[in-house]
Amino acid sequence: MSTHFSGQAQDRPNLRKAIEELVESGFVGVQLRVNDERGEWVGGAGARELGGSDEPLTNGHFRIGSSTKNFVATTVLLLVAEGRIDLDAPVDDHLPEFGLDRRITVRMLLQHTSGIFNHTGELEQDGTIVPGVPWRGKEWVDNRFHTYRPEELVRLSSSKPARFAPGTGWSYANTNYVLARLVVEKVTGRPFAEELRRLILAPLGMTGTVAPGASPEIPEPHHHGYYRYEDAGQELTIDVTRQNPTWVGAGGDLISTTRDLHTYFSALNGGKLLPAGLLAEMRTPEATVGYGLGVFAQETEGGTVYHHNGAVMGSAALMYSSPDGGRTLTAGLTWVDDADLSIAPAFQAAQQRLVGEVFCGKLSR
Repeated sequence: MSTHFSGQAQDRPNLRKAIEELVESGFVGVQLRVNDERGEWVGGAGARELGGSDEPLTNGHFRIGSSTKNFVATTVLLLVAEGRIDLDAPVDDHLPEFGLDRRITVRMLLQHTSGIFNHTGELEQDGTIVPGVPWRGKEWVDNRFHTYRPEELVRLSSSKPARFAPGTGWSYANTNYVLARLVVEKVTGRPFAEELRRLILAPLGMTGTVAPGASPEIPEPHHHGYYRYEDAGQELTIDVTRQNPTWVGAGGDLISTTRDLHTYFSALNGGKLLPAGLLAEMRTPEATVGYGLGVFAQETEGGTVYHHNGAVMGSAALMYSSPDGGRTLTAGLTWVDDADLSIAPAFQAAQQRLVGEVFCGKLSR
């Protein structure tokens, strides 16, 4: 196994061991960055690509999946701070063309309490799946360069029955964030990528974060992600590093680096982006799963930790912070994905292991 470390690598054998174990559990490549009272520790393990011998990266680009939602929520809240968006106004005021239920507010979009159907499909309580746009198996592979317009995704969701009356339940739906991004664009008259740069990337000096739109490209350098699927009875594995992310849209299309995610999440939780009142609102969780406005609140042995992780085909991000932003964990993971999400148990174990190491006092001394 190839590993690469910088910073205080020799002082943190538990972190080194943790990322090596992640590769042993099935990940192709791991990039980890930890910032805390002991300084910065950066490490990489595994391979940049299957069968390759290049040293793993520690600050390469990767697709961050649903961690994107936190960036969208912060952008909305910064526009609230500018007096341009009212969190409790009907979304229909901004986007009347969709005929949305007038009870759905901007806040409900950010908190997943709108009840709107998820355009990437819904899992019913009896285990049946109500499909949306293709995101599994050969159907996704064949469509992986197709461009979906956000309006198309919203209309697909609007054509399905609501999950519940607005504000009466919680259900994670990528479509909420597709709508939130459309609100940003309608209010400002500018593409979301430009507002993201104006409000977050430029002020924080973040140079590795990209809102790709419909482009399938990812900036160099980067690790590679893969997808395994069946076609005519044959199992195939293909490189899906290049993919058009419009199928998930604002629910998970950003690209970033471990350094940029640290810079961003540390600043956000350290009170350097949002006014104190709006940061408090963002971090106030609803009762079902502890979701605020684009962020999860998790209670650990070491206290409250805020996070929003994410995954798309073959690539994932971890993004955790202490309440004051002084301790962060950011990571990029790549693997061979499949329709059964076989990596999911290892992904969950990775989160628990790393959070335990970094936030629960289990760090090696």
